[in-house]
Amino acid sequence: MRNNWAVTIHGVTYHVEVAGDEQRPSLLLLHGFSGSSQNWAAHVPALAQHYRVITLDILGHGRTDSPTKPARYSMEKVARDVTAVLQQSSIVNPATSSGQVRQSSIVNLLGYSMGGRLALYLAVHYPHLFHTLILESASPGLETEADRAMRRGHDNLLANLILRVGIAAFVDYWEALPLWASQQQLTPEQRAALRAQRLQNNPIGLANSLRGMGTGVQPSLWPYLPGLNLPILLLAGALDEKFVSINTTMHRLLLNSQLEIIVGAGHTVHLERPSSFQQHVHNFLESVAGGARHS
Repeated sequence: MRNNWAVTIHGVTYHVEVAGDEQRPSLLLLHGFSGSSQNWAAHVPALAQHYRVITLDILGHGRTDSPTKPARYSMEKVARDVTAVLQQSSIVNPATSSGQVRQSSIVNLLGYSMGGRLALYLAVHYPHLFHTLILESASPGLETEADRAMRRGHDNLLANLILRVGIAAFVDYWEALPLWASQQQLTPEQRAALRAQRLQNNPIGLANSLRGMGTGVQPSLWPYLPGLNLPILLLAGALDEKFVSINTTMHRLLLNSQLEIIVGAGHTVHLERPSSFQQHVHNFLESVAGGARHS
């Protein structure tokens, strides 16, 4: 069963999609910058055989609203929105009368890139809501204020570019970045679908997302890593050397993590090696007690 919902949270309407049996453990998927819930479409049918799969368009992306003030996009406010979406959509359910947590209230959290930074923030600040954490090509942000200031300057320039040239010209620029070189291994049809999805975004939403929850403005989450005790899976593509290094360091700091480096993949593991991505996700959730009870 698959449902599309429009959920209004704190004056903003979020686009949410839910697939799979509502009695199964939930798996919340958070996309990256310039993406949307459509990025997970190829994975939802397989994952929904085992989990209640929730995808949403993050603030300023896809079919979710794009407020005009960058401050509305802060990591703190977007994380608060996501928890409210889970509660309002009855994805997070109250305990039973015996005090036991309902199986359907177990939420496994998976985030890619920007969505991974958001997922890590959620796990740090709302640990009672999440059973496991899966981070794909993600980071805890930048450690020093000097690095964050430099990144804020870069992101502000990029935000100005988006507003000045429009979404099509921005997508041309974005797709030419070296970060996406490994996407050349995708089929022409896959690349066309990814481009079409990016073109559906609102330039105001993308610009404000950079200014409100970009890596330069989010608080560093590095100090919190040693205190996280939920099971964590880290995924990085072997061709994405920067994020292999970041995730290797994260793995050393975390109490309970697994690190998987995916051969032949770059930054978008879930697109470039979809079968390997699904297998690692499912194997990890199966290995964690309570992660998947209805296989």
